[in-house]
Amino acid sequence: MSNITAPSHPMLALSDGELELVMRLVLTSGSLKELAQYYGVSYPTIRSRLDQVIGHLREVIEEYEADGLPGVIEELVNRGEVTQDAARTIIDAHRAELRKQHEG
Repeated sequence: MSNITAPSHPMLALSDGELELVMRLVLTSGSLKELAQYYGVSYPTIRSRLDQVIGHLREVIEEYEADGLPGVIEELVNRGEVTQDAARTIIDAHRAELRKQHEG
């Protein structure tokens, strides 16, 4: 697929707290021990939090992969019926609505 869907990456569906945890995990080179120390919690607690984020991300990815709208929009862009900017706007709005439905 083209770069039309890039602004709506599945990671952007994560909450700020989830994104923060993923960022801190990367910055600790994947060390759950260091991550637990950073947050001041036990190893099992940080493992549980990470498992929750992984589960949420898997759900989001499944939804994104099942979503056929980006392919339809991409085809319209390829035929010149929709501009790249309009395509991004449509897909961003669509993905925002999916996130809202998922959270609600």
